[in-house]
Amino acid sequence: MAPSIAAAPEAQLDALFLPFASGELPSPDDGRGLFLRARESAHLRAFARADWLCEQGFRPFADELRRAGLAVGEAADGESFAAVLLLPPRQRDEARASFARAAVHVRPGGIVLAAVPNAEGAKSAEADFVRLFGPVRSLSKHKCRVFWAAAGSAIDTALRDEWSALDAPRRIAGGYLSRPGLFAWDRIDTASALLAAHLPADLHGRVADLGAGYGYLATQVVARCPAVMSIDLYEAEARALELARVNLAEAVAASGRAIGADVHWHDVTAGLVHHYDAIVSNPPFHQGRADLPELGRAFIEAAAGALLPHGRLWLVANRHLPYEATLASRFAQVRTVAMQDGFKVIEAVRA
Repeated sequence: MAPSIAAAPEAQLDALFLPFASGELPSPDDGRGLFLRARESAHLRAFARADWLCEQGFRPFADELRRAGLAVGEAADGESFAAVLLLPPRQRDEARASFARAAVHVRPGGIVLAAVPNAEGAKSAEADFVRLFGPVRSLSKHKCRVFWAAAGSAIDTALRDEWSALDAPRRIAGGYLSRPGLFAWDRIDTASALLAAHLPADLHGRVADLGAGYGYLATQVVARCPAVMSIDLYEAEARALELARVNLAEAVAASGRAIGADVHWHDVTAGLVHHYDAIVSNPPFHQGRADLPELGRAFIEAAAGALLPHGRLWLVANRHLPYEATLASRFAQVRTVAMQDGFKVIEAVRA
């Protein structure tokens, strides 16, 4: 059973819709709305018209929106909306790029509205919002801050264009292509590097990387395991997919071998369709600020269900995470290969 990772941030959503509920803002009944980084909620179902568009790149949240009957997609170039709602991300460059996207898609005279928890940088987010949109109105409630502005001549178009570029892919350490907001976006993650260093050269056949991010672990499998014939990357964050494709293609080219490679936008906790000789993973273990070890356990369950009878799982995790019982229940052999820098590398064998 998949963990409940998509539980909506109710306080933030309460704050976001508060100006409409309180009458501070009229409902934009005369035009379409766009909800950036949208989350499903009772507020949204009650408020959104059928022609509203929800943008959400994280697969579990996008699936939840679709199940609620909401339209999920991406605003087209030149498309404008009477209202643009936004739940800004925590990473500042990504947040500024999302403000710029709102500025691109709000029509003249339309409303841009955002809500941020106080504990996640509400004051600095509002200050950035003011820089781009000019004078704002705001409310504080539910330990969040909601702020909004009418789009007009006050929008700083030069700053909008500058901030739009902050989301552009760029090269980081090791030559990998990445972008702000992804996990360990500006570096090679210490835990993933530890797992890569301990990967056995005899991994072979068909391999999968679960929670692949921009593709670092998969590229290491290609480089270190000459008997691997194909590799599938599974990643829930759509913003990572094209980067993973590029990084993986470059690794395959550098290997000089004919290796099948594919990248899937997929919620691993929902299970996998294909079967594999080996799986590697540095699974996520938190949602927002809260530890959520059931995420990692769901990845282990998905891996166990997708491995062939002789299959092997190579996993890295924080030392404190309680994965051993799940591993023991699903695998015939489990061994800790390394303990270093607060992480553990584990090999688990089906039979």
